[in-house]
Amino acid sequence: MASRNDLPPGKDIADMRCSGALTIARAGSTARELEGLSQGGTIDLSGVERMDTVGAWLIHRTQRDRDAKVVGANPDVQALLDQVAANDHPVLVRPDQRPAPTRALEELGAATYDIGRTLMGLLGFFGATLIGFGNVIRRPKRFRINAVVQAFDSVGVRALAIIGLMSFLIGVVIGQQGAVQLAQFGAESYTINLIGRITVRELGPLMTAIMVAGRSGSAFAAQIGTMKITEEIDAMRTIGVSPIEALVVPRVLAAVLMMPLLAFFAMLTGIIGGGIFCWLSLKIPPASYAMRISEVVPVRDLYVGLIKSPVFGFIIALGGCFQGMLVKGNSEEVGRRTTNAVVQSIFMVIVLDAMFAVFFSSIGWL
Repeated sequence: MASRNDLPPGKDIADMRCSGALTIARAGSTARELEGLSQGGTIDLSGVERMDTVGAWLIHRTQRDRDAKVVGANPDVQALLDQVAANDHPVLVRPDQRPAPTRALEELGAATYDIGRTLMGLLGFFGATLIGFGNVIRRPKRFRINAVVQAFDSVGVRALAIIGLMSFLIGVVIGQQGAVQLAQFGAESYTINLIGRITVRELGPLMTAIMVAGRSGSAFAAQIGTMKITEEIDAMRTIGVSPIEALVVPRVLAAVLMMPLLAFFAMLTGIIGGGIFCWLSLKIPPASYAMRISEVVPVRDLYVGLIKSPVFGFIIALGGCFQGMLVKGNSEEVGRRTTNAVVQSIFMVIVLDAMFAVFFSSIGWL
């Protein structure tokens, strides 16, 4: 509480001595008494036994507004006053709007910085994953085969239905659109060439990778992210279990092994969908369609599709696990990281597919 010399009513005082506890419990009376301090007065805090943030703010506000001088504060009280003063910054309710070009450049710079930081983090995570694989190879007894089997079920078996349906419909769409365009030149029979080569070489592996990224990559990020929030990963480290070996390696291994099988399944269903369209619409018998497919689709196209698939699977699983490991804070972060995992995985898959196209073209595998 504050004490002051007796003065006539309406007169401000030049010196004020505070004593006891300046806490939130006495904020109202303290504020009223401090209002009576004259401009340039002195506040003596030598009698203050305890002060909280509210009391410190009242003293600081009086010192700031009335240009008062504070004396007699003990080290603890003075440290609290200094902290309050250091955090007393004016805040604009509506910040000044910067010019649009400046904001655009700032956003571009921030996005570029985030991309670079993410790539560096992903590169480091890639190295940690390789070390995890090395540890598993050196000490195979630590490897959890059950985790790989569960990942096989999640990545492969449960994805067959959606990948099969998607590939079948894509085969039908390619056949229909190709037949419409080729009919202008009287070359409907070449629809088979279009269906076979584009399905085996490109769309089979690529669409499978996109579906796996949206389905399994997001699941990896959500699962590991939830474990981060519930501190299960910290508990694993406490008992000496490496999260990379226990969580990341099985998922990456499952994705790498299952992607070629899923891509081959997508190729078959896409060709079957295109064949049914050719049979019903173009009146091409299934036997003739199968024979023509074997003639126009070279084996190297199959090799191209199967070579790309495990690389896509590795990137998808690595990106999903990496984003899951970055989760911290609350459940909202899980959703954000899951979205990032899907977007980044699909982006990297498309970039890698373009790089593969240039590479195979340069070595003559057209």
